[in-house]
Amino acid sequence: MYAIVSIAGQQFKVEKGNKVFVHKLPGEIGDEVSFDKVLLISNDEKVNVGAPYLPEAVVVAQIVSQVRGDKVLVFKKKRRKGYQKLNGHRQYFTQILIEEISEAGVSRPLKKKAADPGKEAPSKTAAPVVKAEKSEKPVKQEKAVKAAAPKAAPKAAPKKAAHKTAGEEKPKKAPAKKAAPAAEKKPAAKKPAAKSEGKSEK
Repeated sequence: MYAIVSIAGQQFKVEKGNKVFVHKLPGEIGDEVSFDKVLLISNDEKVNVGAPYLPEAVVVAQIVSQVRGDKVLVFKKKRRKGYQKLNGHRQYFTQILIEEISEAGVSRPLKKKAADPGKEAPSKTAAPVVKAEKSEKPVKQEKAVKAAAPKAAPKAAPKKAAHKTAGEEKPKKAPAKKAAPAAEKKPAAKKPAAKSEGKSEK
């Protein structure tokens, strides 16, 4: 018995007990996954073909490992332009083991890996308590600020008054004016010398 099933955008021919590498699937090792996009199921007696999928057919598989494929080198070059680039890529794959192929669906619940006992999920009842505490804190802070405001105002006022009284009691002395320097007496301008005697006699 085999089936053709679509997994992560690719079609695979699978049988019970086969191990197949598919594109990365969410889940941990040991989890069970189911695929309902079954295109064809073949028994020894008959073949059922979907249009495009069979309505109730399911393929159940278990995650075996999460791996990465071989490195693929991507080389680009443009001749006479001095351009070349080399990149590497490794694709993520999930290896699955086909456990069951069913035409009528699966009635049992799928297995999932149990959570670690050390990592306990936070209880739902604790969440509202935390929210209530957060909502109360801002209210208390506002009350404290309002109560402190009127007390701070009177304290500030006396300080200002004290500064004023101190200023009145001890007025600042005006700086002494420097005595103006005595005006230096300028010597009297000399009269021009008398002309020569010969000219005066004429």
